[in-house]
Amino acid sequence: MSDLWQTMAGMDSISIGLWVTGVMLVFVIMGVRVAFAAAAAGFLGLLWIFSAKMGFERGFLVALKMAGTIPHSKVSSLALSLIPTFILIGFLAYHAGLTRKLFEAAKRWVGWLPGGMGVATVFSTAGFAAVSGASVATSAVFARIAVPEMLKLGYDKRFAAGVVAAGGTLASLIPPSAILVIYAIIVEQDVGALLMAGFLPGAVSALIYGGLVIFLAMTRKNFGPPVSGYSWKERFESLPGAMPIFVVIAIIMVCIYGGVGTPTEAGALGAFIILCMALFNGSRWPELKSSLMETAKLSAMIFAIIWGVLLYVRFLGFADLPTAFSDWIVSLEQSPMLTLLLILCAYAVLGMFMDAIGMLLLTLPVVYPAVIALNGGEMVSAEDSAFGVSGVGCAIWFGIIVVKMAELCLITPPIGLNCFVVAGVRPECSVQDVFRGCMPFFVADVITIAVLIMAPGIVLWLPGLIGYT
Repeated sequence: MSDLWQTMAGMDSISIGLWVTGVMLVFVIMGVRVAFAAAAAGFLGLLWIFSAKMGFERGFLVALKMAGTIPHSKVSSLALSLIPTFILIGFLAYHAGLTRKLFEAAKRWVGWLPGGMGVATVFSTAGFAAVSGASVATSAVFARIAVPEMLKLGYDKRFAAGVVAAGGTLASLIPPSAILVIYAIIVEQDVGALLMAGFLPGAVSALIYGGLVIFLAMTRKNFGPPVSGYSWKERFESLPGAMPIFVVIAIIMVCIYGGVGTPTEAGALGAFIILCMALFNGSRWPELKSSLMETAKLSAMIFAIIWGVLLYVRFLGFADLPTAFSDWIVSLEQSPMLTLLLILCAYAVLGMFMDAIGMLLLTLPVVYPAVIALNGGEMVSAEDSAFGVSGVGCAIWFGIIVVKMAELCLITPPIGLNCFVVAGVRPECSVQDVFRGCMPFFVADVITIAVLIMAPGIVLWLPGLIGYT
């Protein structure tokens, strides 16, 4: 036993980091929740490193002190406080009936297209994502609204469930996005710039989804019958019901990008406006209680993951693993673009076993410095960089790409959370049905990522307007 301890104590910090990371990945593959796996690995790693330097008793006390102070000091930041407010906006909008009115307007305006109900679902989920910021909430809401409508018209249940699950992922990009806020905090970038950068890529992704639905409807018989019979008068009559959603979107955008307030204040203002609309539309205490409880549950899940992973991230810093990985990546004798593509492929594989937020929290402390180094460093100009973007622009551009990759986690087996949510809301659709329905949208996401890599201007144009890039 003493020989084993001497061997462990004699390991260098990088070796300890690799061993602990391997143990954590085994936990995740075995089905342990990311929050608990990361917290356990982080604490054991800190204990290992400090015990090797100062003995077990003192090392245990130092590791225990860090485990008690790190989560509070990081999670109490102002930037993270906007996550519950944006989630609350989405649930209040649903219970106020605003999402149903938004879907009805989309159905009347684009339902005449091939696969019209699927296209309407994509565009209405994109609109709802602009006030929700949470993919799971978006999928849960439209599983109740859109799937029954499509099944009534004869749509295949796999496709109906798949388009809702895939449409929910748009909330990961379209501001206000909770996962973009988390990315900004991890890599210490401006939250407002990240949120602004996600708008055009989110719109592009929605258009590609819509185009895919139309293509499938045109090439497959009886795939998705269009919805006809609405006059122009009926179409314009549907707009006032959907207008509150767009009013809140405009207020949030002006508040954040017009310098009126912080993103947290914008989220609080948006939640207050939606609350007033909900009360005006007849919502009472049971609906409000349900909104608050669902917001609390989803927020608690997100913050639990953050707490656990923060311990692991601090351990990585002491193990010096991010620097070692960055140096190794830069030393590879291959093009930086090929290395970037391999990193994205690794994210696609990890997404099969981990949820999106946990995956980004675990990997970004190691991967982000490597990508910045591949591009030429934080101070490099766009002309001298490997990816055609400046050092500051690379942080934003890579963030949008990696968040889009994280969306794949939400619709790929076996962990795809959106698919489980849709299956849970719609008992007539099994989880296998939802995963099969999502397969075409996996291809659409790959196309979207390729477009964003080849045309970084789509990501950086809006942040550039405020002089960020």
